[in-house]
Amino acid sequence: MSEFVPLREIAHVRSGDKGDVSNVCVFARDPAHYGALVRELTPERLRSEFGGLFRGRIRRYELPRLHGLNFVLEDAIEGGVNQSLNLDGHGKSWSGLFLGLRIDAAPREAAAARTPDK
Repeated sequence: MSEFVPLREIAHVRSGDKGDVSNVCVFARDPAHYGALVRELTPERLRSEFGGLFRGRIRRYELPRLHGLNFVLEDAIEGGVNQSLNLDGHGKSWSGLFLGLRIDAAPREAAAARTPDK
């Protein structure tokens, strides 16, 4: 059974930017939700949800020991914070967009979490 919740209920984020590249790291609050993050947060989903905001490549790096994902967003800041006329178009803005995504965080993810053995 699906259990859709806003991402902010199961994860927290950190973000930043340099030039025209931004990154957003998403960390599960509970390791049991890491599998949901891996399944639900894909570059394809971000492109689908946010359309023209992310014009360049979106790369995802999995951080299983930290129960997180790091997204690198290229060509996402209209030339960079200092060059952009978009006053709010920098890395911190993307965090709020990510946290508003609705995620299927069904309990089945606890068994599917891809946390490596220690």
